[in-house]
Formats: sequence, structure tokens, C-alpha cells
Amino acid sequence: MNKIYLSVVMPALNEEKNILAAAGETLKAFDEMKISGEILIVNDGSFDRTMELVKGLAVKEGRVRVINHAEPLGIGASFWNGVDGASGEIVTMFPGDNENKPLEALRYLGLLGDVDIVVPFVVNKKARPALRNLLSYIYTLVINLTFNTSFSYTNGTVLYRKCVLSGLNSRSTGFFYQTDILIRLAKKGYLFAEVPYSLGTRGAGESKAVSASSFLTVAKGYFRLFVDLYLRGRLCEGRHKFHPDSMSAKRCGNYERTDT
Repeated sequence: MNKIYLSVVMPALNEEKNILAAAGETLKAFDEMKISGEILIVNDGSFDRTMELVKGLAVKEGRVRVINHAEPLGIGASFWNGVDGASGEIVTMFPGDNENKPLEALRYLGLLGDVDIVVPFVVNKKARPALRNLLSYIYTLVINLTFNTSFSYTNGTVLYRKCVLSGLNSRSTGFFYQTDILIRLAKKGYLFAEVPYSLGTRGAGESKAVSASSFLTVAKGYFRLFVDLYLRGRLCEGRHKFHPDSMSAKRCGNYERTDT
């Protein structure tokens, strides 16, 4: 068997109308781009036919594996469960709603020969409702002002070298997880690149990102990160002490082992 290069974590909560298309588009991208990859579909406690459908897909397609949550644990928990089970040296997350275009995100894999993180930002904002775009703008502005960063967007299909994730001892389980990871890794000094990408449109159903429960988990994650940076000083601990397998270590020549 060829060594797995890329692991795509695909959280799905009640996505019976979208999940097969999302997985199919990702597998198509693997084939067209000649990527040795796998998809880890995380059924996050769905009560529709999502689990039935993905189990059937995994039987037919060897590049698909399934992780099941008996009850919803959150998109962040789904991501981290996928990371823990991933075989690839590169990890990313594509939601099971089929909103993202795999070819758009994966075209930037080559940049991981120079950096450890590739952070996409949306260029076709009209693909989303105006309210969501406004909320996204306010959210990003608050994040950058609070943590002294300059990200264009923090909730996209970020590409990570898996090794840099292994050095994080804090795991956000809700919708704040991606922002939490990026801020923590940026404060450690890991090299990243921001790139433009285009979104598709959700096939069916409504996004779960804009809801009272998701707002609450984001607020909790935000205050936890604030406390870790400004009250405990944890975010800057080990700054420029990189994982030895990271591109930051290879390019900057300064690291300490994080896997011991």
C-alpha cells in the first residue's frame, strides 16, 4: 500500500443529503491530482441516514474510513478525533455539507514544501448570505484586534502538517477550534501562507455555523484563548521551538522535540 500523504477529516451531522456528494468530490480530486489520500468521515451523532450511507461507502471505497460519535460532540471534537486517527502527514477538514470545492483547497498542497500551514480566505463571498458575510467580517476583525494578528479568514479548509498539531496541548471542541489552532500556532511562530479560494454552494439544508449554540461555543473558546494568552501567557511559551519535522524547523533551524 502506498504511504498516505493527505488525510481529509469530514465531520457530518445529519448530512444524509450532502455527505456522499462531499466524499465523492474529494475522491475525484484525489484522482485528478494524483494524491495518495484518505477521508475520515466523522459521523457526529447524526439521527438521520448519514451513518448508514457512510458505512456503505466505506465498504465500497477503501480510501474512506468512518468514525462514529454516539451523540453530537461538536465540529472541533470531530476534527481532533480525525487528526488522532489520520495516517497522512498533511491534514485538513472538509465539512460534510459539500460547500467546499476540494480542487480549490488542494491546489495549494505544494506550498507545504515551504510552510507548515496554508490558510485559505474566501474570494466569492456572494456564495454565502449577506448576514453570514457580515458576521464573518466582524468575527475576523475582533479576532485580529484581540490577538494582534492579521488573518483574512480563520474558518476555512486549512491545510496543516500533522506534526505541528501534535505540539498543541489545548483542544477546542466547538466552532472556535480552527481559530484556536491558528492563533496558537501563529504565536509559536510557525510559518504559514494565506491563499485565495472559491466556495461552492451547500447542496441541501442549512448551515449549523450560525446558531445560538455555535455562538456560545465560540464565545467560550474565545475567552479561554484570551485567558491563555493574556492572563497565563501560555500562547507564547516555546515560541520558535518547532517540531523537528516541521518546515519551520527546517527553514529556521531552531527546534526542540515535542513528541517526548
